[in-house]
Amino acid sequence: MKTTADLKEGIKLMESTDNSMLLDVRSPGEYSEGHLKGSINIPLDTLPKAVMDGLIPKAKTLFVYCRSGARSKRACIFLDKNGYETVNIGGVMGYDGALEK
Repeated sequence: MKTTADLKEGIKLMESTDNSMLLDVRSPGEYSEGHLKGSINIPLDTLPKAVMDGLIPKAKTLFVYCRSGARSKRACIFLDKNGYETVNIGGVMGYDGALEK
């Protein structure tokens, strides 16, 4: 797991990384309140099933975020143990950029 200093840095890194995927591990309610453009919502508690069902491609570098960075860290640890390449880009709590609804 790699970690970025903040969400803006993480987004820049993701944009310069080939074959990347933006993963939001917050709840569906949090996701609907505002999320990063292009992100896919797989809540932390459903991540094991998503991995087991093959919903997350292993060929991609996963850029993972949540509200504050705690859940994204836990998600990255789990995903790393299951053979994924991850970057924890933190949380949207202090992010001042545009969010989609």
